[in-house]
Amino acid sequence: MVISVDGHFFSLDFQQVESEDQVLGTFCGKEDRDPEQTPGREPITSPGSYLSLTFRSDFSNEEHFTGFDAHYAAVDIDECLEKSDEELGCDHHCHNYIGGYYCSCRFGYILHTDNRTCKVECSNNLFTQRSGVIHSPDFPKSYPKSSDCMYRIELEEGFFITLQFDDNFDIEDHPEVTCPYDYIKIKAGLKDLGPFCGERPPARIETRSNHVQFLFHSDNSGENGGWKLTYTTTGDPCPLLEPPINGKLEPSQATYTFKDQVVISCNTGYNVVKDDVESETFQMECMKDGVWSSPVPVCKIADCNPPQELSHGFVAFSNPQNLTTYQSEIQYFCQQPYYQMVPNVTGTFTCDAKGVWRSNELGTRLPSCQPVCGKPKFSRSSLARIIQGRYAQRGISPWIAMLQRNGRLFCGGSLIGNRWVVTAAHCLHDDLDPENPVFRNTHVISPSSFTIILGKHRTQRRDDTEQALQPRRIHVHPSYKAATFEYDIAVVELSEEATLNDYVLPICLPDGSQQKDAMVIVSGWGKQFLQRLPDALMEIEIPLTDHGLCKEAYARLQKIVTNDMICAGEEQGGKDACSGDSGGPMVAWSNRTGQWQLIGTVSWGDGCGLQNRYGVYSNVLLSLPWIRQVAQMED
Repeated sequence: MVISVDGHFFSLDFQQVESEDQVLGTFCGKEDRDPEQTPGREPITSPGSYLSLTFRSDFSNEEHFTGFDAHYAAVDIDECLEKSDEELGCDHHCHNYIGGYYCSCRFGYILHTDNRTCKVECSNNLFTQRSGVIHSPDFPKSYPKSSDCMYRIELEEGFFITLQFDDNFDIEDHPEVTCPYDYIKIKAGLKDLGPFCGERPPARIETRSNHVQFLFHSDNSGENGGWKLTYTTTGDPCPLLEPPINGKLEPSQATYTFKDQVVISCNTGYNVVKDDVESETFQMECMKDGVWSSPVPVCKIADCNPPQELSHGFVAFSNPQNLTTYQSEIQYFCQQPYYQMVPNVTGTFTCDAKGVWRSNELGTRLPSCQPVCGKPKFSRSSLARIIQGRYAQRGISPWIAMLQRNGRLFCGGSLIGNRWVVTAAHCLHDDLDPENPVFRNTHVISPSSFTIILGKHRTQRRDDTEQALQPRRIHVHPSYKAATFEYDIAVVELSEEATLNDYVLPICLPDGSQQKDAMVIVSGWGKQFLQRLPDALMEIEIPLTDHGLCKEAYARLQKIVTNDMICAGEEQGGKDACSGDSGGPMVAWSNRTGQWQLIGTVSWGDGCGLQNRYGVYSNVLLSLPWIRQVAQMED
């Protein structure tokens, strides 16, 4: 309360100002007279919210004193400025309001029950990492008052915790009494350590425990800087490890303790072997009782094991012991002269560091031994024209096949690969209904109803080079039409592979390099002109005929020569395939490859060797994609 007084005073009269039993002033007289005591213009402030003003006058007023005039006003006191002493002031923030004040704390602190002291909530600090740093709140600034901070380090059994306090250590102490105000107490296992306070940090503490709990207590006074510690963990040491022969371990260090891990690996070309299981690496761990989780495994040289066999081939080792271990080499070969390696590579493989046979040319893929085609051992002395046909030299056409039913010839064919025979589609179905001459797959004869003879030469007598093979499956060209002989071609799969030799070899499939007027050779056991079977295989050499000329010749007979057909023969006649030759081979020599190629299969004609009647053959080149697909033959 503030009051301001103005007026004239007489000595027997006075004015008195009081506040809570305290006299703040007594005033009388006039302002312009020295002996009197007057308040003047100075305000009078009460120490509290109460102030009284007493005016007393006696029985006379001869000079007609006019009295006084006073003004009062209430003024709020800023307790935040007034209460600066430690007992009453706020720790962090003070907030004034009319008639009072309140305290608040910085973020992270809470107000103590005394409503002025700031403390922290730090009763549940848990540390589970193998190392870390712990310090008092706000370190290196002053720690909070009236706080009890509980810290716990809990690690897996087998670890031992070590505490190392920082040199910057400042906890309030007392010169005569041990840590009566602020302190740290530590409990490690069954041991109690402390209390600690002052300016000298505790020495390094080896707790030998995996559980440590310590309490930091502060009272309601003081401005000390606090503390900081670093904790680390160790365990019982495990024995020193020696790397396996041809191996190494990481990390390589002088000592290993609980939970330390090492990885065993081997040099290039070796594998870690543990419990008969091979792997690239093996991990071991130091256990809590000071032993390793496993014995050190061994390093075993990579072994590629015996190489995979190659059909129609064999493998040779580069070392006399036939070793299959790391960096050993092998080489594949094909059975010569009847098989060749595809692709044309060296066939050399090396055992790599992972125990896999690997080739620089093929990787891990094996080559294959494919039959040599179109290169008979017995070659014609000349490709000059064959006059009027002749008996073929034995073995000159080792690809020709004889199709027999009930021991009798009914068609010919050509061996491709070592398991497939190309023939005419019309050879492989029963007689058609004259009223419905449309070929259906249901008309295909049973594979068990006929036999395929390879290495055959003589017609009526058995040759010692013969191989009688049973068909397994028949594939007729999907575009074959029995009525017109379009795509008159079929492929027969043999139940077993043919044994290739000088008298049984496959013919090459065409590559399209033949010229339109090339000379071709047709082979077979057909009846020829005598209307009987020849004694042995016959062959003729004839030219290919212009397709337009052939179509025109047969158009006069109201027969259609389609684009999938090839014509061959001479205008004057005399040389032609005949009954029994159907399905047999028409072959041509390729100057580009130096091999014989299958150009066509005997299909149909008008008579045998008549003038202006050409033989008609199914064009193998046009059916080549289908043949390769069925026989699963690479290009």
